Amino acid sequence: MAEKLMKYADATKKYDVVFGLETHVELCTKTKLFCPAEVSFGGEPNTQLTPVSLGLPGSLPVVNKTAVDYAIKLGLALHCEIAEWSQFARKNYFYPDMPRDYQISQYDKPTNGNGYLDVELEDGTVFRVPIERAHIEDDAGKNTHVGGADGRIEGADHSLVDYNRAGVPLIEIVTKPIEGAGDRAPEIAGAYMRAIRDIVRALGISHARMEQGNMRADVNVSLRPSADAPYGTRSETKNVNSFRGIEKTIQYEIRRQAARLDEGKEILQETRHWDEASQTTAGGRLKSDADDYRYFPDPDLVMLHITKEHIAEMEAQMPEMPRERRNRLKAEWGLTDLQLRDILNADALDLIEETVKAGATAGGARKWWLGELSREANAKGVSLEELPVTPADVAEVEKLIADGKLNDKLAKQTIAGVLAGEGTPDEVVKKHGYKIVEDSGAIEAAVDAAFEANPDVVEKLKSGNMKPMGVIIGAVMKATRGQADAKAVTKIVREKLQ
Repeated sequence: MAEKLMKYADATKKYDVVFGLETHVELCTKTKLFCPAEVSFGGEPNTQLTPVSLGLPGSLPVVNKTAVDYAIKLGLALHCEIAEWSQFARKNYFYPDMPRDYQISQYDKPTNGNGYLDVELEDGTVFRVPIERAHIEDDAGKNTHVGGADGRIEGADHSLVDYNRAGVPLIEIVTKPIEGAGDRAPEIAGAYMRAIRDIVRALGISHARMEQGNMRADVNVSLRPSADAPYGTRSETKNVNSFRGIEKTIQYEIRRQAARLDEGKEILQETRHWDEASQTTAGGRLKSDADDYRYFPDPDLVMLHITKEHIAEMEAQMPEMPRERRNRLKAEWGLTDLQLRDILNADALDLIEETVKAGATAGGARKWWLGELSREANAKGVSLEELPVTPADVAEVEKLIADGKLNDKLAKQTIAGVLAGEGTPDEVVKKHGYKIVEDSGAIEAAVDAAFEANPDVVEKLKSGNMKPMGVIIGAVMKATRGQADAKAVTKIVREKLQ
């Protein structure tokens, strides 16, 4: 039976919203956190394993130094306090995808703690999200439920387990309770998650592809009567793997909990799951507290000692952070706030920057990636990065236009050829014989023919009404198969009119 929901505006007016996010970021190390098994996406099931991955008796973990360095860099980016001494702990729970029957995580001595991240919303408002901790842990394997609808356990007749992901290094970023968001809670959550994605990509520590499970979030939501009241009971929606899903989960949970509270019903402290098809959350199990996991220090691993000198070494390797980079590029490219937002919404900033580095103008690069190529990506249902065209290709087409070898129409046909797999822009141009007609005699002949075919238009132009100029230029471009230079055509038309 469908849950009763309160209108969102009414719910956020009547109750104070408190939410929190536990973001799991899969690190792009070459090997797992505690063993030398390879880390790669899409391998054959159960082929990236060692005795440590499988928790076999007698196997001992050895910590991956690169993963620790990645955690330090993320801690610096999130303005965290980096502990000189931190410790791994065993988190005990029993599930088929956890072969040891415990996860190696960090509990009371995490590597990073007490940080924050300032996130910028679409209207320019900056909201500070407080960070409780960013700790290191290893991932579980993956269960595939067979026989149920959409791979769910409900209705399945058996399950398969792939342990390739077991032991992959993660950083879990846990926010403190986020207060004061009000009806902007979903928007703030989405902006925060996008900021985390941009940071870990800029640091080079994760691919952060949510569709591949590199990044996912557990979403905690609770309501209370007023901002000075104690926190309400929270729900935790597990493993939400899209920005939109996170935003909609928060919105749905606010409406659901408000309706229950309004009827005097209890909010259960439980895990829930977001269902994209129905745009709802569904109850799972009652949520465990930390005591239920029986944390204790892992006796097979010594404490991590991170010296001030090592932190300084990591700090020296820090790249420009995304927010500072965006502000710099906005100034360098002369963008308005709206133009920058369009680029960010299209996830095109990196592509445009690489195109500019390859020799294109910022305006030219932006025109291609947000215009022709965005339409192509939308039509195919893929991201811009997945299109078979590179920033170097776009820059090459822009150079051909600047050199007067292609006009806009021929440039679009050239890009279409690249997308179709016909080769580089230069190869496509040579294959099809694309070139601008530079013979003024041929252009003049086409203009004369256009004048003769459109005498009424010519009379309007001679009387000073230049609006129908496009009719003549269009006729000339058609006669020259789009290969005439539009500026040259306009110049000859004007000369003949005089």
